[in-house]
Amino acid sequence: MTKILFVCWGNICRSPMAEFIMKDMVAKRHLEHQFLIESAAHTSEEIGNPVYPPARRELKKHGISCEGKRARKMTKEDYDRFDWIIGMEQLNLRYMLRILGGDPEHKVRLLLDFCGNGRSRDIADPWYTGEFGKTYSDLVEGCEALLNFLSENEML
Repeated sequence: MTKILFVCWGNICRSPMAEFIMKDMVAKRHLEHQFLIESAAHTSEEIGNPVYPPARRELKKHGISCEGKRARKMTKEDYDRFDWIIGMEQLNLRYMLRILGGDPEHKVRLLLDFCGNGRSRDIADPWYTGEFGKTYSDLVEGCEALLNFLSENEML
């Protein structure tokens, strides 16, 4: 089983969107039994809050539900629990590595690093940009690339 944790600042926009986009992708491929997919925050600001309404609306436009999701904070123990811990931007990675105490197994990555274009790229925070459609597109691109990476490397 492949275990993926998506992480962003508050776990109310990007990381839960990534969680439910990826769940939708694996379900459409009938692979859900091969995955554990969750999301978390590296801060405690939004803990217990639902997915931000504009993020929920964007997912719903694409037929994806995130019903029942509540923000949680990642923990050091998540490192042992997950195979991949995926951040949305460089700032996330810095905080994630502090919480985790390092990355000796090279599990911590940026989502768009899987796109293979040779350069690292952040997924902009729609909380500030208001561009939930752009964020959705970036997340789909990253999730597709991650699935392809896992398949190509026989990790499924």
